[in-house]
Amino acid sequence: MKKFHATILIVEDDADDQFMLLRAFRKSGVVDPIQVVDCGNEAIAYMTGDGKYADRAKFAYPTFIVTDLKMPRGNGFDVLNFLHGHPQWAVIPTVVLSASQDLDDIKTSYRLGASSYHVKPSSPQLLSEQIAVLYSYWNTCEVPEVDITGKQLPTVSDGKLGQRFDSVGAHRDTGTDSGASPRPLS
Repeated sequence: MKKFHATILIVEDDADDQFMLLRAFRKSGVVDPIQVVDCGNEAIAYMTGDGKYADRAKFAYPTFIVTDLKMPRGNGFDVLNFLHGHPQWAVIPTVVLSASQDLDDIKTSYRLGASSYHVKPSSPQLLSEQIAVLYSYWNTCEVPEVDITGKQLPTVSDGKLGQRFDSVGAHRDTGTDSGASPRPLS
């Protein structure tokens, strides 16, 4: 397993859940910074480096986000929508951890780019186990490199499969034929 250094951003309005999440991550072996904000608006300010979050030495850019959905002053959908609208940041693994089992909430979360959706467990022990699994999984994933401001580090796509996609994720016509016939939309 590779060594993974992450700044985890927890977006959660309930103080008890904040405490339990921090404890679960620490129990899982996380020694890197964990930042906690209590609403979606604060999470967006954190990511953009606005106000008190401008000091990136103190508030390192998040490389992993766990967000609740139902919060005042900006909810988890606002966080996901912000990330989805900024492709350079949309690559950040973002996990929804919510009490909601509503199928529409789950579908909307994935449509807005959530990496995964989990229902909050009913006990601190189950939460610890769930966080351990999540952290272990993301510890094995490769993610795009970013600098301290969250800007993706440039890569060279020339001659590679990804060359036909531009920097915002839209398909770019390269004039080459992949050999596949387009499928009609249903």
